[in-house]
Amino acid sequence: MSQGFSIELYFDPALENQVLKAWNVLARRQISTQLIEIESRPHITLFSSPVLDPARLESVVKSFVSKQEPLPLSFSSFGTFPNEKNHLFLAPAPTMALLQFQAQLCEAIKKEGIEIGEDFKADAWIPYCAVAQQVPKTRMAEAFCVLRELKLPVSGYAMDIGLVEFSPVREHFSFGLGNAVEP
Repeated sequence: MSQGFSIELYFDPALENQVLKAWNVLARRQISTQLIEIESRPHITLFSSPVLDPARLESVVKSFVSKQEPLPLSFSSFGTFPNEKNHLFLAPAPTMALLQFQAQLCEAIKKEGIEIGEDFKADAWIPYCAVAQQVPKTRMAEAFCVLRELKLPVSGYAMDIGLVEFSPVREHFSFGLGNAVEP
């Protein structure tokens, strides 16, 4: 049973491998394996909705990405949200380019009559890349120590956008940034 859909921003292979390195160390130490188990891919979530029709979004996303170039990213810090889920994340520097990219994508989605949830509105969206989910409280300090060993910042580019259904993660489509739309 689907828990929802999200549009995800994917990274170049070198940056993706840096994030996977953190996932793998946390998994080897048995701190968190959930992202690996659900077959996720390192990403920043640009939009999410519990229900939507993937076919309705495909042309919107394809048209949007055709006008975009690869986006520079630099993960310069890590953190957790102040809730009980105990998720850890890498935080990209919130550049104007990244914030505008997400806002413009959501505006294109909104023009299709799809509602944008509060967490994804331009003035509320927090860009992050999950590295661990549901970390036991007794292991949080150890998980933070693992992330400190990453030698931040880690930098690269956002290269693709994909629509996935979760969980487990199943990709419906993905497009490279800057690819021309075929007639």
